[in-house]
This record gives sequence, structure tokens and C-alpha cells, in this order.
Amino acid sequence: MASPRFLESIRESRRRRNALVATPFALIAAVTVVDIIAPPDVHLGPFLVAAPALAASFTGPRMTAFVGVVAVLAQSVVAVERSGLNDLNHTYQIIALVLISAFVTFFAHLRVRNERAVTQLRSVAEAAQRVVLRPLPARSGPLRISSVYLAAEAEAQIGGDLYAAARTMGGTRLIIGDVRGKGLAAIGEAASVLGAFHALSRQRWLLPDLVGHLETSIAPDPDDTDTAYAGADGDEEEDDPDLAESFVTAAVLDIPDDAAEIHLVSCGHPPPLLLRAGEVIPLDVRTPAPPLGLARLVVTEHTAETFGFEAGDTLLLYTDGVIESRDRSGRFYPLRERAASRFGTGPEALLESLCADLLHHAGGRLGDDAALVAIERLPRSG
Repeated sequence: MASPRFLESIRESRRRRNALVATPFALIAAVTVVDIIAPPDVHLGPFLVAAPALAASFTGPRMTAFVGVVAVLAQSVVAVERSGLNDLNHTYQIIALVLISAFVTFFAHLRVRNERAVTQLRSVAEAAQRVVLRPLPARSGPLRISSVYLAAEAEAQIGGDLYAAARTMGGTRLIIGDVRGKGLAAIGEAASVLGAFHALSRQRWLLPDLVGHLETSIAPDPDDTDTAYAGADGDEEEDDPDLAESFVTAAVLDIPDDAAEIHLVSCGHPPPLLLRAGEVIPLDVRTPAPPLGLARLVVTEHTAETFGFEAGDTLLLYTDGVIESRDRSGRFYPLRERAASRFGTGPEALLESLCADLLHHAGGRLGDDAALVAIERLPRSG
């Protein structure tokens, strides 16, 4: 059964729609009455074209055509009342009104058709997001997890930010990342990374080995001529812009169930924040690796570094769309300070508060996609 609040929102939506539909008819009535009582040298009939044009902006072609018919009838009434239908001025006004009504009705048809196409595309995008960016589990062993994805554009349901979690024999593995670029290419790269992570994380790889296999899985095929980086004379062209065309910053973590610690490999990603007793501790690694997809350019040895993660602690993962968000004065979002003031509320409440604060800081619209994941280690039971 629908809730009273939901039913009230439906009734409010209907009231607004009815008010909008009534506007063109009110305009027709007002113009008609004033035109009839106006002096003979005053002609307000041309203003009637505003009624079907207004209707075309928010109604379908049928209602627009109906408004046009009513406007034509109103203009005919004015002609009869003032000088008769044989008056050349009124005849031309009626003909012009018929033609304009037909045009705006056609445009209303095109608008409705485009809106349906956009709605279908949004549905496809939402379905793709559910497949590519699977919801994180609310619980994983001793961990309580919450996540949120904020798209930079209202029409965009998915982008290049990514996160995932996988349960292993003795713990939980997580990844958060940000694909360079936007659009379909970024979505495809994100899907590739997430697919590889899910496939590899359940195998008994050590964390550095898992990251190495992630790097291999998304690296371009050296035999592919479209991604070959050699010049015509066989020499490597280090300044080729395609060298850095595709890469993914990522933080990959392994959180054991029975040890109060985190194992972290950072591949050029912003450091996670550890929230402990009101203090915010950035988990800066000593030996960061290059972003995934760029390790082929340098000699890379992935190293996992260990940090404490005790019961009651909360780990905050995020993408650079959060910390690079600016307010009107150009100041970046102070994530560390804002997270410290909201510690102790639980992962879900923490992200809800941070997201509201972030959107307020950015003036309601982000410049880049943003993702956040909060993980709380619960005390051992019994």
C-alpha cells in the first residue's frame, strides 16, 4: 500500500500539471475578451499564437493541437463580433494562427519523441550502472560498509569512478578508483577494472600480486597497432600523447577479519582517511605505484603497506572528484576537516552528511563525478 506522503506527492504533481494546462486557456479567454471590447483600431488577435506555443513547451501534440483549435475558434468569435469573417485582416490572422498551431504541434511531437528517447537512454544507463557498479554489501565479516556515487551531470548515471568489494576466505578486499577521462571509454575501462578485480580477488593472490594482475588485465595489447608506441624507425616516442591515454588511479585494500590492520596498495590514488576517536589520519604510503595502465612505462614493484584498523575505527575511501570540488571562491572541499566533525555517526550517516555538505559546498553541482566508501570495523562479538 502506498504511503500517505507518496500519495500526497502524486496529488501535488497533478495539481501543478493542471495549473499549467489551464494557463493557455486562461490566456485565450483574456485576449478574446479584451480584443472584443477594445477600440476598433486595436487588434490583440496576434497574441493568441502564444497559447499553442506555450502549450507545446510542456504538453503533448494532442493537447497542443486542441489549444490551437480553441485559439482559432476564439479568433473567429472576435472576427464575428468586430467586423465579420469577411474582414481581410481577421482572415489573415486566422490563417496565420492555423499555420503556427500546426507548426508548434509538430514541434511538440518532436519534443515528446526526444523525451521518450532520453528516458529510455537513462533507463539503459541505470541498468548498466547496476551491472558495472554493483552495490557494496552492507556487512562483510566484521565490517559495516556504505557507499555513494555522485554523478557530475544530472543526466549521467554512470561515469569513470569505480568501487567494489569481494569477500575472501579470511577477510575483505576492496578497490576504489578513478578512470582518466569521461564518456563511454571511461565506462568501458571501469567495467574492465571491476571485472578483473572480481575475478582475481577471490583467488589466493597476495595483494601486490593481485594489483600486478590488475595492471596486466587492463594494459593495452602491445601487438595492437592502435596502441603501439613505436615510431616509424622503431624508436619509442616518449612524448607520444597516446602513452598516457588510458589509466586508472586506484587504492586496493585487504582487510583481514582476525587482525586489526589494513593492507594497502596505492596506485596514484588519494590516500584513504582513517577516522579514529575524532582524529583523521591520512594513510599515505611510502612507495606509491603509478596508476594502473601506466606501469608499463616504468619499472614497477607493487608493495603493500600495513596500517592499524581497530574496532570502532572508520575508513573513508574517496575519489578526487570529492577533494577537487570547489566553491564559488575557488576553495577546494576540506574533506579531512568535515569528516572529523562527523565521526562516530556510522558509515551510512557519515556519507549522507558528507554528500549533503559536499553538494552545498559546490553550489549543488559537482564539476566531476565523485565516489565515497565508508568502512567501519565492528567490535568482536562474544
